[in-house]
Amino acid sequence: MVTQSRTPPSVVLVGVDFGVPHFDGELLELGLLAETAGYRVAGRVTCKRRAPDPALFVGSGKADEIQLLAQSTGATEVLFDQALSPAQQRNLERQLGLPVNDRTLLILEIFAQRARSHEGKLQVELARLQYLSTRLVRRWSHLERQSGGIGMRGGPGETQIELDRRMIGEAIKRTKERLEKVKKQRATQRRQRERRDAFNISLVGYTNAGKSSLFNALVKARTYAADQLFATLDTTTRQLYLGEAGRSVSLSDTVGFIRDLPHGLVDAFAATLQEAADADLLLHVVDASNPDHPEQIQSVMQVLHEIGADHVPQILVFNKLDAMEAERRPVRTQDTLEVDGVAVPRLYLSAHTGEGLPALRALLAQRVVQTLPPIDANGPTVDPEQGNPLV
Repeated sequence: MVTQSRTPPSVVLVGVDFGVPHFDGELLELGLLAETAGYRVAGRVTCKRRAPDPALFVGSGKADEIQLLAQSTGATEVLFDQALSPAQQRNLERQLGLPVNDRTLLILEIFAQRARSHEGKLQVELARLQYLSTRLVRRWSHLERQSGGIGMRGGPGETQIELDRRMIGEAIKRTKERLEKVKKQRATQRRQRERRDAFNISLVGYTNAGKSSLFNALVKARTYAADQLFATLDTTTRQLYLGEAGRSVSLSDTVGFIRDLPHGLVDAFAATLQEAADADLLLHVVDASNPDHPEQIQSVMQVLHEIGADHVPQILVFNKLDAMEAERRPVRTQDTLEVDGVAVPRLYLSAHTGEGLPALRALLAQRVVQTLPPIDANGPTVDPEQGNPLV
């Protein structure tokens, strides 16, 4: 039997420059997000505005241009790089005659596709429900409020909206309760590690910076790693043996951050991101080959601030040294970089080739020796090749 591959839906990407320094004029990141979610990019539209149009976000003239491009390319959906209000989303769909979604929903779709653990699925579901709870005005636009007889203030449309809002509210409450149980379980596991004088290291960084590749290179694990956005969503923890320190430490690979990460996702992933807030050290992984890495560092720092992890000591790991152009390669592979007024140690390496990994292990061992008391000489030995999960 011959199976036919399904043609991916095609989309038109739209971005509006409001004068912010990180505006992606080529919509490259939105395009990568769209491809990661399974879309095919049919066209791109950008424009400049001082402020969003209250009704259509881009104005009626630009909306007509988007409609013509969608018709000429056969696009079946329009994706905006910025967050749209429910009213703007509804008005655009009526104007364009096509489904219109924004960056927030696109990220939610990717997270829903990639979540594997029970906790990750719960977190995505909570974020999705919270997002949908603000979109009832659009989802139920076919049930307009109707004028009834004497003494009646609403009709079927109003009743359906209220019922749907109540159902979503109850689902949010149930999901939060289930997540709270997971959060307590994680807290118990962290206390157990603390009683063992464990040193906890968390990998953080912009999505696709190479965190999972570095994690695999350090602990010889088989965590999924790919050249795509949000390849890893669920936190994975393993033991990393540091010979120079004579002990093992706990190393966690966390979800990647991204510019304008929806606040609903930050809140929903609080249990997972708590690994970073409770760590003794953060390895802030940066894609050194990406020319936009300064903006990506600031995006990560913003999320760390939101989850209360900005106080945790960091080491900047500038990854993908092998992918850097020869003229951009650093003269020194170890130095410091000022981030938010603080001098942070920086180390260049390549998780792919292994260049710089011994220097990183030595730097980690130095931090462990400075932080933890020496191990009892008669204490248990640790298998250097052990890579079993701590949790």
